[in-house]
Amino acid sequence: MAYFDLQSFIAELEKRGELLRITEPVSHELEITELADRMVKKGGPALLFENVPGKDFPLIIGLYGTRERMALALGVNSLDEISARIRSLMNLKLGGGLLALASNLPKLKELFSLPPKRVRSGPVQEIVWQGDEVDLGKLPIPKCWPGDGGPFVTLPLVISKDPETGEANIGMYRMQVFDKNTTGMHWQRHKTGARHLEKAKKLGKRLEVAVALGGDPALSYAATAPIPAIPGINEFSLTGFLRGKSVELCKALTVDLEVPARAEFILEGYVDPEEPWRSEGPFGDHTGFYTLPDLYPAFHVTAVTMRANPIYPATIVGRPPMEDAYLIEASERIFLAPAQLIMPEIKDYHMPPAGIAHNLVNVVIDKHYPGQAYKVANGLLGLGQMMFAKVLLVTDEDIKPQDHLTFWLTVIKNAVPGRDSQFAKGPIDVLDHSSRSWSYGSKLIIDGTKKHSEEGEATPWVANSERQQSELPRHAEIYKQHQLAGGFWFITTKKTRPQQGRHLGEWAAQQSQAEGVRLIAVLDHETEPEDFEDCIWTLLNNIDPERDVQVKFGSHGPVFVMDGTPKLKEEGFSRDWPEKITMSEDVKRKVDELIARLEPLALASNSE
Repeated sequence: MAYFDLQSFIAELEKRGELLRITEPVSHELEITELADRMVKKGGPALLFENVPGKDFPLIIGLYGTRERMALALGVNSLDEISARIRSLMNLKLGGGLLALASNLPKLKELFSLPPKRVRSGPVQEIVWQGDEVDLGKLPIPKCWPGDGGPFVTLPLVISKDPETGEANIGMYRMQVFDKNTTGMHWQRHKTGARHLEKAKKLGKRLEVAVALGGDPALSYAATAPIPAIPGINEFSLTGFLRGKSVELCKALTVDLEVPARAEFILEGYVDPEEPWRSEGPFGDHTGFYTLPDLYPAFHVTAVTMRANPIYPATIVGRPPMEDAYLIEASERIFLAPAQLIMPEIKDYHMPPAGIAHNLVNVVIDKHYPGQAYKVANGLLGLGQMMFAKVLLVTDEDIKPQDHLTFWLTVIKNAVPGRDSQFAKGPIDVLDHSSRSWSYGSKLIIDGTKKHSEEGEATPWVANSERQQSELPRHAEIYKQHQLAGGFWFITTKKTRPQQGRHLGEWAAQQSQAEGVRLIAVLDHETEPEDFEDCIWTLLNNIDPERDVQVKFGSHGPVFVMDGTPKLKEEGFSRDWPEKITMSEDVKRKVDELIARLEPLALASNSE
């Protein structure tokens, strides 16, 4: 597939019927988001907005919005091809102890070490803005959600160098636009960019930064990938491996960094470690909730280079499923073989969209001995960014981890609450709003494997049938409720007092209708209890497992009682609780009218 920059990829999408051009004026404030959100949830095409009022450039969004487009961006027919290719090239020796494991490491490095190619210049330097010419307001940078603190650059490739080693890093960190030449730099504490800034501060130096927008779509993916910390392996070399061709780099014009020669735009500038950090946010984040304002460093743009007739690339995040789910799935497929190198009993794993990457991991193993489910789950928690995982479900049944509801039903069938579960503490994603402390909380492992005799005798259990609200017991604090066949009872409530969620769950566990139920979840009143994905998404966002998950013994046996309601200061929760992301009704109406006017949009909107 012969494309190595954004515009050739766009041409390929259009040839395949995977692109919709929109010439009607559509505002960068909220309207693009609303239309793009509808398209990705329908599996619709990528959208090229050619007329963004008040802006000098067109905008493309939804490039990775289906599994098929994600595979196409990486040059394969399906994402599973990547895992098979890596396994074949590595010729993995699974098992055999430390010596066999060590024998694979040179292959691993060679696999990801196709170095970039240096060129004297590239299309991205055809036009140059410097000094007073720099004006980010000319770019169609969207304001994504009503509560956002402003417009955000959402698909940037942020390039920096380790001030001590010179090792390059390319990461994707959102950037709030503060003014015509200044943005925030959302370097979270666990990110490589943050470590570069800390080192620059110790050395008393500014940290030079370049931000690429567009370029090879595989490089945009690589900036999100959890690449192992091995010298010489970085996002450029991963892209080279995926493409089978080196990434072309040229020297930036005003900073000592190499940048993708075929990008659409490059923002050149610096971050001053001595400058006071600025308030950034709120931002409608990939969690589906707003990330509240916090302090982050400022990025000063001193030059902008671009190709002739550039196209601005963007993405949006919010309530799943979103485009980022397919970026996450690509990483799953790419890093499945290396994970199996360390734990060969892993057959497959998946991070469902409802788990927004870090909140849920479904794992299928080949089980041979008691306790193996915990061995694998805890091993995964020690692998790179998997350390942020909150809930891990493990089974040895013949089931695909991508079958989200069926996977839960299988795990619940085999897991006796309390006996077959384990809590742990560890790092938590800094965007998690429910953890006991910022970036620190707890994890829950549920062992849904078939049990060996040492793990406890098989316990007779007959799952509940589906029950509607009218068939369930009444309680003055219940807003809506629903029992899903197979062991689930979802209850929603308008929370007005401390411990309300916990008390409702405890009450439900004692009711006769709890027979056959193994998981009772109490959620906020904005959640639809008949929508399994909505319930799991809300639940996982709103729990710190050790604090919010209990095992209660009712008349019908043990049951997980999970308090997925917002936490109050009266309950000892000191941080502010964010709101769920919703679009304003007036913007929804405007987009309804736009879709009605444009037949291609109407057809795409109705596609399944």
